[in-house]
Amino acid sequence: IATRLSVTNFDGYLADPDRALFLAYVDGEPVGYTMVVFGEPTDADVAASIRLRPTSELSKVYVLPGHHGAGIAPALVAASLDCARQRGANGMWLGVNHLNARANRFYEKSGFKQVGMKKFLVGENWEDDFVRERPL
Repeated sequence: IATRLSVTNFDGYLADPDRALFLAYVDGEPVGYTMVVFGEPTDADVAASIRLRPTSELSKVYVLPGHHGAGIAPALVAASLDCARQRGANGMWLGVNHLNARANRFYEKSGFKQVGMKKFLVGENWEDDFVRERPL
């Protein structure tokens, strides 16, 4: 978290023309966000798994726990999908830990189908992620 979600990294994300970030607010307070990364994936497992080109990645979907179930995540994902579509993508993909049942149910409900697997480094531990994709 300290490496990937630092203020410095977010400054870079916001300045990057190949990324778009969406924030959700409740009563003026930020409660969630998504990040879209435009362009081809750099991960070989992902590149081999996805079928829809051009593509964009739904890189981050976070909603504070006290706001789960309030429709915030679906609204953020919808905005992300619309943005990718407007940028010319035909599909969107994401990686999600294969053991995260709640997230996998949400992504399945949101139209993301499992199309492959990839390894993901968390700290010093390798995790297995489902690669999910949906048409735009």
